[in-house]
Formats: sequence, C-alpha cells, structure tokens
Amino acid sequence: MEIAPGIADTLFHALEEQLRAAGTERELVVIGGSALQALGLIQRGTKDVDVLALREAGELLPADPFPSDLATARDRVARDFGLDEDWLNPGPTELLRFGLPEGFWARVVSRTYGPSLTIHLAGRLDQIHFKLYAMVDQGAGRHEVDLRTLGPTRDELLAAARWTTTHDPSEGFRAQLVLALERLGVQDADLDA
Repeated sequence: MEIAPGIADTLFHALEEQLRAAGTERELVVIGGSALQALGLIQRGTKDVDVLALREAGELLPADPFPSDLATARDRVARDFGLDEDWLNPGPTELLRFGLPEGFWARVVSRTYGPSLTIHLAGRLDQIHFKLYAMVDQGAGRHEVDLRTLGPTRDELLAAARWTTTHDPSEGFRAQLVLALERLGVQDADLDA
C-alpha cells in the first residue's frame, strides 16, 4: 500500500502511541520521499519511510537492525493500517558509514509526535545529495522526478555530486554520475574541485 501525502503524520502518531504503550522513546532520522512529503516539498505518494539513523544521546547510530521495541511498534502500525511490513525500514542506514553531507544536522527539521517519538527530517539540501546518489545508484525514475521538483542549483548539484563520489569512488559510478548531471542540465561538471 502506498503512503499518500499527509498520511505520514498519522502513521508517526500511531507509532508514537505504540512506543509509549511499550514504555520506550525513540528518535528517528528520516530521508527520502516520506521526508520530502512531510516537509511539503513533494506531493507524490511513497512506498515506505526510510530511516537513516537512530539518534540516542545526541549521537546518530545505524538503524539496522531496528531495536525490538521499534520493530514491534512498526509491525503493530502496519497491521492496524494495512501496510506492508517494511513500511518503516532502515534501508538507507548504510549511508552513515561513509559520512553525511557536511552540516547535515544543522539543516534537519525535527518534529515531536508525543513524548515517545521525535522524527528528524533531512533538509532540502541533504535530500538533493541523497536523491542524486540514489538516481545514479538505483536509476532515474522517482529520484530524478524528486530532484527536478526540488529545483537544485548547479552549485547544489555539484556539491551533491562530489559527496556521492565519497560513497562510490568507482569509475563506473563516476561515469554514470556525469551522465545524470548532464541529464539534470549540468554540463562539463568538475567533480574534483
């Protein structure tokens, strides 16, 4: 089932209720389509909520695997709303290993859904970084559509491109990155500056 625009808040409130009932508190860092939806930057549906990291004591930690309390709360919300099991998933948590864009945390938009859940949404510039990486790594599709909707400047795309090469320095990735940039209107990109 697709998560339509405006539904993510309802799901986060339900997740908070489940966490509160279990006596736990969680802070999640969310990227991708659902974060763009929540920020009002796109109006398309999305298939899931991508959790980049858990935040504990001010530190960002990998989200995979989910702690058991979060997995149980997710599963109950999935059951209650007829969602796929992985509607909330740690798919992009691997991005933490190579580092986030510089200044990431300063651009995060945080929302509290009750005493047991805070969602930290990656800001627009960071979403441009993540979407460009996904466009090259996974194919254009919705990632290109989202990028175009975000309307990045040439400088924003070049900064994002340089960041993506820290995650995949291979020549094959670099060649695909140059093609993606050209497709987005950035010709003769200097990725080494």
